[in-house]
Amino acid sequence: MSEDHLGYEPIGVIRTAFESPEGMPIQPVGDAAVEGTVELEEAYADGLRDLDGFTHCILLYHFHASDDAASMEVEPFLNDEKRGVFATRAPQRPNPIGLSVVEIESITDETVTVNGIDVVDQTPLLDIKPFVPEFDVPADVDTGWLTASESTIHSKEADERFL
Repeated sequence: MSEDHLGYEPIGVIRTAFESPEGMPIQPVGDAAVEGTVELEEAYADGLRDLDGFTHCILLYHFHASDDAASMEVEPFLNDEKRGVFATRAPQRPNPIGLSVVEIESITDETVTVNGIDVVDQTPLLDIKPFVPEFDVPADVDTGWLTASESTIHSKEADERFL
């Protein structure tokens, strides 16, 4: 591997009911009842030890169902105006890496059952991290251009913008 090229191998796969991005929640809070499973390769199963003490975890994954063309300006799901890609959660990115905070339902062997999943079936998993509010939720935040209400976020599904 050259110094200017990075490479990652998936540690597992995320399984969901979504065969394509169309119609799935645009963020995990979009439908907290949507269940999925995170299936780790057997070699990584021991890494799940002690995760069962957490209610939520952060999933890092590869946007495998996303178009490879990454524009630096996109029209995000919650807005009709073009925005800089780094000010959005759009799946087309220079490095197609996704992040979701999901609720842990159960852990069995190398499988984590989660709620609130917002990814396409067979998504390659790169990493799992425990969600720790004291680390992950700053006290005083602004959300820039995003003014969507909670009800809008909960009712919005992916559409053709990023298919």
